[in-house]
Amino acid sequence: IVCPPRKKTTTNKMERAMSKGLLIVLSGPSGVGKGTVCTELRKRMPELVYSVSATTRQPRAGEENGVNYFFKTREQFQEMIENDQLLEYAEYVGNFYGTPRDFVEETLAGGKDIILEIEVQGALKVKEKFPEGVFVFLLPPSLDELKGRIQGRGTENQATIDHRMSVAAHEIGLMENYDYAVVNDEIDLACQRIQSIIIAEHCRIRKSC
Repeated sequence: IVCPPRKKTTTNKMERAMSKGLLIVLSGPSGVGKGTVCTELRKRMPELVYSVSATTRQPRAGEENGVNYFFKTREQFQEMIENDQLLEYAEYVGNFYGTPRDFVEETLAGGKDIILEIEVQGALKVKEKFPEGVFVFLLPPSLDELKGRIQGRGTENQATIDHRMSVAAHEIGLMENYDYAVVNDEIDLACQRIQSIIIAEHCRIRKSC
């Protein structure tokens, strides 16, 4: 009995592993600077695809529909849920947020890395469906610094700020569910750390290989 050569099988496995993109999930408490870090990261890594989330909250000054978020009414969002068009969705401080499913799956299958900038509830739901994803928790230097950033927006009243701080403390307690933690003390350093994580993940020898 002659055993067939294994080289081709090994090569096929390597090709499959290398052809699929990475799903990078960046999340953390409200006000930690996820959007700012993500924007800077995309300038440094133009090949990194940004997944635009859908939300029912009102746009803030300077935000554009289809660029920062897909802004939806509650009725439109409900239709997306019923039609299974969302990879995940969650309610946060009275508004819904969700990730359109098709765009993410098609991007990964095409061999491109995609980054999701989402709230903690949504990130944990994504992990249930994509445990092979790379989950990064963005931390503030301190809770006092986080509170100052939220107050600096000038978009929330004190009751909302207090609620956001309570939620933030709870979310930080969920950090153990992530693969990496990055402190956003300086934008440049935070981006360097995340870039290093992405490079390391592409070099990882996975079980699927």
